[in-house]
Amino acid sequence: MLKFLFDTIFMVKVAYNDAPQPWQLGFQDGGSPSIEGIVELHDQVMFYLVIILLGVGWMLGSTILKFNSNRNQIVHKYHNHGTLIELIWTITPALVLIAIAFPSFKLLYLLDEVIDPVITVKAIGNQWFWTYEYSDYVNDTGETIEFDSYMIPETDLEPGQLRLLEVDNRVILPVDTHIRFIVTARDVIHSFAVPSLGLKLDALPGRLNQTSAIINREGVFYGMCSELCGVLHYGMPIVIESVSLESYLLWLSSQNSPPDQHEVIVGSLLADMSAIKPAGPKRNTRLTIGQSKANLDYIDLRNTG
Repeated sequence: MLKFLFDTIFMVKVAYNDAPQPWQLGFQDGGSPSIEGIVELHDQVMFYLVIILLGVGWMLGSTILKFNSNRNQIVHKYHNHGTLIELIWTITPALVLIAIAFPSFKLLYLLDEVIDPVITVKAIGNQWFWTYEYSDYVNDTGETIEFDSYMIPETDLEPGQLRLLEVDNRVILPVDTHIRFIVTARDVIHSFAVPSLGLKLDALPGRLNQTSAIINREGVFYGMCSELCGVLHYGMPIVIESVSLESYLLWLSSQNSPPDQHEVIVGSLLADMSAIKPAGPKRNTRLTIGQSKANLDYIDLRNTG
């Protein structure tokens, strides 16, 4: 609410960096809680690293300047073990590692946890393109939503499109929705990576790996295959476009129904959405997708506590 008032009063428009930039050293702008947690952990660890660097640098510099052969050639003959200083430089690093380990393990387990996802997207790596499956949706003929995603050649790029990052078929997903990604491969090892969403998962032939994400804003997020997979490894970009729930339903209906029924299906779904009213201040309305045998007729909106 405060951000909305600030943007409204001062007419602020934010341009997010969701793609790699030339000579970029920092993170891309976060689009999910996962990457926000990763950036926060990075900043905390960097705080400890700067303190350690300054402390070790000061001690090393003092030793070089004060205890050298030019100032005192026999000082080393009278040095014995210093129990106190040895305890300090043994215990202090251990405490620093513990301080880093607790938030690190917490974030690691949170990223690995997949609880009650609403949408499941399966990404299959191939040489050299990606195949995506929306297995939650099955049409009347028993087919799921499945499509291949190829990189657009440089000669076919339109103005404003990014070289080596644009694809012919994007992954369309709604914002503020718990999404599970299942990643595998058909031939060799690939890696499904989208930095702005904090996603990086190996795609192994014959094995299913999973992770989850909640995209908290609309936008286009770019990624790449991050495992050397052959001569055209560079030609496996990943593009995830997050849209509003209404736009997602429109895209979904276009995949599973004839074009003349798109507006009818989406209109009825949005009418059902507007008719539902939360029963209390702590209740919310969530789009519930049916199980793996569901189709568009089974998409319903339920009040969840």
